[in-house]
Amino acid sequence: MARTEYYDDPRSPAPNSLVVAASAVVTDDEGRVLLQRRKDNRLWALPGGGMEMTDSLPGAAVREVKEETGLDVEITGLVGTYTDPRHIIAYSDGEVRRQFNVCFTARIIGGSLAISDESTELRFVAPSEIDTLPMHHTQRLRLDHFLEQRAAPYLG
Repeated sequence: MARTEYYDDPRSPAPNSLVVAASAVVTDDEGRVLLQRRKDNRLWALPGGGMEMTDSLPGAAVREVKEETGLDVEITGLVGTYTDPRHIIAYSDGEVRRQFNVCFTARIIGGSLAISDESTELRFVAPSEIDTLPMHHTQRLRLDHFLEQRAAPYLG
């Protein structure tokens, strides 16, 4: 299924759903950030996805990281909340989603890195390399907030 992201674009379709989602900034011992190249839009992104009825929000982040990367993680903190109504995500099946994402920090506690059917590549990326990757700016915003080592989570 293809995915198109819009931001503050008058041509974006009207949203027809609001999905609570969680993402995670997972780092390795060298301080590199785990990113996936998404199959649906070919952009680099943090692992994450929609919360299920049986999930807590941190649990959704843990589950999504496992599903998308093969790694077991534990949540260590909160980067921020990302609920900007100008960010619209349209899927080829007709769903048009308004962004609602809570981004956590996490550390690896087990598992083995494995590509899922949602991505074409997984990579630990040094912070200095992040700006060179094709990425939607809302993903880059989460990474920027993480790298700033803010005293308090971003609320937006």
